Amino acid sequence: MLLSLPSSRVPTLPTISSPNRKSVGASVVRCAGIGKNGESNASSKGQGPFQMQEGSKENLEDTLKISNSEFKEKDSDIWRLFREAQQNILFLNKQRINALEELERVKKEKDSLLDRVEQLEATKLTSTTKDRLSISSELLLRIDSMVLSSTISSNEASKLRRLVMDSRISVVEYFSDIMDKGDTDLLAELRQFSKTSKKTGYHIVHICTEMAPVVSIGPLAQYITGLSCALQRKGNLVEVILPKYACLNLDEVQGLQETGAEFYSYFNGQLHGNRVWTGVVYGIGVILIQPVDHSSFFSHERVYGYNNDFERFAYFSRASLDYIAKSGKQPDVLHIHNWETSIVGPLFWDVFVNQGLGGTRILLTCQSFDSQCIQQPEKLALCGLDPYRLHRPDRLQDNKKGHLVNVLKGGIVYSNKVIVMSSMCSKEQIIRAMDHGLEPTLTLHKDKVFIAPFGFDKSTWDPSVDKFLPQNYSPDNMKGKSVCKVSLQKHLGLEVHVSVILVGCILSDISDIEAENLKTLVWMALRRGLQFVFMGSNSNMAISRLLEYFQEELKDENIRFLNKYDEYLEHLVLAGSDIMLCQSFDDLVLQVPLKAMKYGSAPVAVNFADSKFRQFMDHDFENTEFLRYINTTYANLSLSQAIDELKNHPLQWNKRIMDAMSKDFSWDAECCDLHISAYDSVMNL
Repeated sequence: MLLSLPSSRVPTLPTISSPNRKSVGASVVRCAGIGKNGESNASSKGQGPFQMQEGSKENLEDTLKISNSEFKEKDSDIWRLFREAQQNILFLNKQRINALEELERVKKEKDSLLDRVEQLEATKLTSTTKDRLSISSELLLRIDSMVLSSTISSNEASKLRRLVMDSRISVVEYFSDIMDKGDTDLLAELRQFSKTSKKTGYHIVHICTEMAPVVSIGPLAQYITGLSCALQRKGNLVEVILPKYACLNLDEVQGLQETGAEFYSYFNGQLHGNRVWTGVVYGIGVILIQPVDHSSFFSHERVYGYNNDFERFAYFSRASLDYIAKSGKQPDVLHIHNWETSIVGPLFWDVFVNQGLGGTRILLTCQSFDSQCIQQPEKLALCGLDPYRLHRPDRLQDNKKGHLVNVLKGGIVYSNKVIVMSSMCSKEQIIRAMDHGLEPTLTLHKDKVFIAPFGFDKSTWDPSVDKFLPQNYSPDNMKGKSVCKVSLQKHLGLEVHVSVILVGCILSDISDIEAENLKTLVWMALRRGLQFVFMGSNSNMAISRLLEYFQEELKDENIRFLNKYDEYLEHLVLAGSDIMLCQSFDDLVLQVPLKAMKYGSAPVAVNFADSKFRQFMDHDFENTEFLRYINTTYANLSLSQAIDELKNHPLQWNKRIMDAMSKDFSWDAECCDLHISAYDSVMNL
């Protein structure tokens, strides 16, 4: 008879068996054929190998009942312990996961805090620089206010200004906590302040019609702000005088306030009152002049383009000089701009030089010669000039229309130095081909003409610190460039592949001929598997219509059009593109070629074969450093040539790109240095 246990217990038996545990029922169950020591017992009386001994059946059944009961009890304990162990394991796993999540959260929080600390430190450094410049500028503006309110004399004001200029670092430490005091208390502190230091820079006053971001119309606005900030970073003191237009953007003007004291200026035979507002923009002292009697002069919606523009800006120019003289300022350089303030030149030398300004010199900057302001000679009398004295060939008489006067020509003649802003033109080229009738005047005054390239704000346009990019990069580590390219491709819905050449183009005003040339260029390049992205520089309707036209004419899966300007996308397009198509290397407004080189994108001109450009390039030794560099790298590089080099000679291409990235063509570099050279030159006259 074979023994069998209940089937429900079979699976549990192995779990409790052990080599050292005796078999269940071993004391009563014995195999007949096996002896005590494992020897065969087959000789026993007729008993089979598994037959039971007599009288033991009842005992066995009782024993099995007891064993089954024990099994049930033990099995119940085991399952209970197993379930408890499972619960403990699950609990511990949950705790472990929570701990890992908490650790990850703490790590992210730590990284975020470290990033925030770095940002705050950078912001603090920037703010400290701005505060230092702001305190000096604000202090000088307060001195102006004291003169206009007759609190101090012009002579004392002049001494106090020189004290502030010569001790700018000490001024910040001394006056940072007392700038909120009234004029009387502040004057007392100024009079006690005696620590001086050696003069390290010039006092420059811009008399101009634009300044970013207060009033931005053309390239003049960015130039004024970019150059002024660069000059101040190099130890000079800069102030800006502007008309108080009705359309000003005052968001970035710190401490804007009306001085409360009017001053009078001459115009059309009478003295007219003006209100003065002062503030600080990016550390630069700003003076806003608001006419009282002629309030309509600057209450228009636009800055330029009115029939009385000459009267408006002649009034402003005269008022600016009256303000400077009556406030006791004695700047080293009065820096005037374009025809709008060129009248300052003859006014200064004929009327104001003997009003305490004998040590001041005049420097004129021209963004271009396109607009010169041709007027009837008698209009010069409006601001106090003698028309008969000035209507002469060597003075203001226009070179082509002899019965009229040329205001811009007057600025050139009466300035000590003239700076022409151009990134791609030599002095010879400007005089011969781009003078717009001023060649005789420019030739006569050639020795006082400087050429300076445009710049850009490197604190905003630098891929190594650009906050808009998914990953920063530099010439030493270009990995982020590929990340930016992939990010741009994904954003535009283009095929994502780093090896596909991506060409960007940021458009501003463009002629119909340029648009057709650009369209043809793109069609030819599309055959080679390139990707293109076009973007407008602003919300200009003409640009929007052009992009819509391109979108209809250039229907291709590899082209994308961004009709709406977006600051983030402008940075990403520059960083993600391999090549940037440029309308011109002499980009006065967008500075796309300069930014493209900084971001590792090759600038390629749409009209790269410019005969005028080549005519004078090799024969003028007074070219700027920027012009010489562009001439040897990108000036004669067509889009087709750029594609070939990128595909077939990647090492040569990368060297070209990284070399351009390492150059500094910001406002702080050649542009600022050339202006300081011009200031040095006029102060040595």
